[in-house]
Amino acid sequence: MKAQNNISRLLKIMDDLRLNCPWDKKQTLDSLKRLTVEETYELNDAIENKNFDNIKEELGDLLLHIVFYSKIASEKNHFDFNDVVEKICEKLIERHPHVYGELKIRNENDVKYNWEMIKKEKSNKSLLSGVPKNLPPMSKAYRVQEKVSSVGFDWKKSESVIEKIFEEFNEFQSAISSKNKIEIRDEFGDILFSLINYARHNNIDPEESLNSSTEKFKKRFNTLEKIVEANGLKIKDITEKKLNDFWEKSKKINS
Repeated sequence: MKAQNNISRLLKIMDDLRLNCPWDKKQTLDSLKRLTVEETYELNDAIENKNFDNIKEELGDLLLHIVFYSKIASEKNHFDFNDVVEKICEKLIERHPHVYGELKIRNENDVKYNWEMIKKEKSNKSLLSGVPKNLPPMSKAYRVQEKVSSVGFDWKKSESVIEKIFEEFNEFQSAISSKNKIEIRDEFGDILFSLINYARHNNIDPEESLNSSTEKFKKRFNTLEKIVEANGLKIKDITEKKLNDFWEKSKKINS
């Protein structure tokens, strides 16, 4: 009952804002898109920091966006918030026949396979048609690989992916020799795609891994700047050997 009352309260507040707040009145589906992406990244940061007060707050912000989109759609007689909730309930029941039906499954791979097959059968589209075109490239590559893997299109062993990485690197080297810019770009992309595939096979989140390395580099470089400054020097004027010595010192400080 409390949850229902809170949802009703939130919907009422949204109605008030659309009537009485100049900023909220101006918003459209398109104007909210960028803000929704930003809120998603803020939730991601809160989850990574395991800050549950922030997680709670950011989940509320995302819920507000769902209510906001639904309100705008209802004003144009397309759908409302209740329709959104009803739709996801129907989808979850339909996609989980092993819970709400008679289907027997063995493991989570069966769940993934059935999910994709039910989705494909209903939409009559390609398995990969549901991958958003505007996903960040690394996330898109990972999701594409996940989807095709769910129907059995995958390397059986991660060692095979390593072989593929070396194969792609050799092709990249050949492209470098040819000096064909488009070929160089494409072959480098193949290396990245294979590396992401290897990460997936080893249960590594490539986005998280790259972000961790980037943050580590930032810390080390910040320390390097301080070391250089303490020696009364400027980075651009230091010899490569001296700069490498300072860099190694920075790495030890930030090991």
